[in-house]
Order: sequence, then structure tokens, then C-alpha cells
Amino acid sequence: MSFPNQLTVARTIAVPAVILLFAWDFPDHDYWATAVFTVAMATDWLDGWWARRLGQSSDLGRLLDPIADKMLVLAALIMLVGRVLPGWMVAAIVVREFLVSALRLAALERGVVMSARDLGKLKTWSQAVAAALGGLAAGGAVADDVAWGACFVALLLTWISGLDYARLAPRVLRGRQPA
Repeated sequence: MSFPNQLTVARTIAVPAVILLFAWDFPDHDYWATAVFTVAMATDWLDGWWARRLGQSSDLGRLLDPIADKMLVLAALIMLVGRVLPGWMVAAIVVREFLVSALRLAALERGVVMSARDLGKLKTWSQAVAAALGGLAAGGAVADDVAWGACFVALLLTWISGLDYARLAPRVLRGRQPA
């Protein structure tokens, strides 16, 4: 397995650690959870950079990378519901993620691997920023309103990028590569 794919797997392995650290009540646990989350999310940038630099991009990486991102970001956002983030916002983000994942699976059944699109990458990073600010707000380092605002921006970008994927749906569901 290539180094970029190993980083993607490591990001997936970080998910239970982030959940446990947010859930386990000990001094500064929110900061520890946020730190692990932030380091794990940094591997998203690193694996993509490494794969492009060394020509190690693969269909496996294009498939696993967005799944690992979704698992990590959604785990953090869900753990912050009711503490600093409203459930309706996080639920709306989760719904969009499931819809786009379903589209990706349907495309894969037709032999089309849908790579992350630029709007999708922006969406992922906005969600990551919202989760990190949410973790800091849960620990008391920033105001809850800052985390709420970041989550609202992430929600908007999430659904705007979802519309971008929906625009491609007819093409990929006919078995053609997205434009």
C-alpha cells in the first residue's frame, strides 16, 4: 500500500480516538480531541500532496480518501451536537454526505470513480474548521457563536457542493466520467 493510502487509513483509525476523547470526561479532553482531529485532518492535505508529487494517485485513494474525511469530520461534528453545535445543522450536513456517497457508489457500480471536486474539497475543509472551532468552543477557548457561525458556513458550502454533484449525476449514472 502506498504512503498516501497509509495516511488515509491512519485518518480512519483516528476516528475512534476522536470520539473517545470527546466523550471521555477528563480535564482538557476537548482540547485533546480537537488536537487529534486536527492532526488527522492535516493528513488529508499531506496524502494528496504526496500522491500527486510522486505520481502515486490511485483509484483506491480516490475512493477511500473522501470516505476517511467524511468519517472523521462527521464523527467530530456529531460529538459536538448539543454541546456547541445545533443538531439540525449537523443532521443536514450528514444527510448531504449520505446522498453524495450514494451517488459515488452508484457511479462506481457503473465503472466510474468520482474524485473529490474542488467545491467538495472546500466543503470538507469548511467542515473541518467548523469541527475544530467547535472543539475549541467545547473546551471554552472560543465562543459558541464562533463555532455556530463556522458550522453554518460549512452547511451552506456542503449543500452548494452537493448541488454540484447532483448536476453530474445524470452523466455518471449513465456510466460516463464527470466533466
